[in-house]
Amino acid sequence: MSIDKSDIIKKHQQDAKDTGSPEVQVALITARVNHLTDHLRTHRKDFHSRRGLIMLTNRRRKLLAYLKSTDLDRYNALIAKLNLRK
Repeated sequence: MSIDKSDIIKKHQQDAKDTGSPEVQVALITARVNHLTDHLRTHRKDFHSRRGLIMLTNRRRKLLAYLKSTDLDRYNALIAKLNLRK
């Protein structure tokens, strides 16, 4: 299973040249987190990948905090679109 970055960018970009907005970054990180989570279910003792997963979730948390403080509507739309909060 590989992550199709261009497809994710097209789904979450705001205009044709947008590749670095917080929405795109969070969506890409979420795809990588989901991929690593599946990997760690089968390889329980892979602590190097676990550390990478923790670093990714912290980066995603910081980006979401930034988005929440700057534009709450975009934050809520992204949370609903990615199904992050239960």
